[in-house]
Amino acid sequence: MSLRRLWKPALLLAAALYITVRLATGAAVTLVDTPFDGNPGGSTDVTIARGQSAAQIAATLEDAGVVRSARVLSWWMRYAGQAGRIHTGEYRFRGAASVREVAAIITEGRVLLLAVTVLEGSTRWQVAEALAAAEFGRYPEAWEATGAAALIADLDPEAPDLEGYLFPDTYFAPRASSARELVGMMVSRFREAWTPARRARAAELGLSIREAVTIASLVEAETGLAEERPLVAGVYHNRLARKMRLQCDPTLLYALRLEGRTDRNIRRSDFDNESPYNTYRAAGLPPGPIASPGEASLEAALWPAETQFLYFVGRNDGSHAFARTLAEHNANVNRYQR
Repeated sequence: MSLRRLWKPALLLAAALYITVRLATGAAVTLVDTPFDGNPGGSTDVTIARGQSAAQIAATLEDAGVVRSARVLSWWMRYAGQAGRIHTGEYRFRGAASVREVAAIITEGRVLLLAVTVLEGSTRWQVAEALAAAEFGRYPEAWEATGAAALIADLDPEAPDLEGYLFPDTYFAPRASSARELVGMMVSRFREAWTPARRARAAELGLSIREAVTIASLVEAETGLAEERPLVAGVYHNRLARKMRLQCDPTLLYALRLEGRTDRNIRRSDFDNESPYNTYRAAGLPPGPIASPGEASLEAALWPAETQFLYFVGRNDGSHAFARTLAEHNANVNRYQR
């Protein structure tokens, strides 16, 4: 048979193969890119455990209704070179997703993140409780993590624990994260907040980082009103300059908490408590922070209001009445507290 006679059948065969490949490719693309939702109207949580093969993971996702076909998912991950790049962890799938999208989620490690919020003014106890409630370990582990003073030793070598340095914010992490990892995030966030400008200002005032954070924690514990923070800080700076006792209720409450008291009722006998945190008895600042101050309280502690106030008392509505003299203060006490 001549080459001329062979040419036409070969051309037809090539055309047929081309059409077949295009059809097969189109079908494969359709299978890979068609969204599927086996649990319409809800979300599906799937845990990928360490040691599972790509085929086992694909089967788990099919059983959970995340993909229509485990075989197609397995084929696509092998074809795309993703089969060996799957991340373990817990995943949450919402709504319809294609095989390509599901593969991207599990190979990029977009695991389900849990949240824990540390409020301004939280103590070590409260941070540990929040971590345990968010399932980042049990309370004893979380409490131990908040005592890892080595995390802040380069800034505050005197710190016996992380009180004051567990920065208030909302943190997100995979469920498998430990309390120590979350605490590390909090300390890192504090380091971000302790800017060169704040560091320089503390030095200008003659304050160590521990002293500055301690004042900020007192401000945080005393008031939640933004406009009052600089005034409260100003009162404490004034009293320290005059070597007056701070007489700060939150420090006494902290002293009682250290002794195991969880109620927030101050009894007359408590004012004689010999703890160095009792600023009704001990002069100067307490030994360290009594809570985690936020940025606004840090700012107030370092840039207090220039004021002559030496006293303040609560008005029972969240605000305070400030006074320059003891006579003015006693009048305010009679007006708002008796």
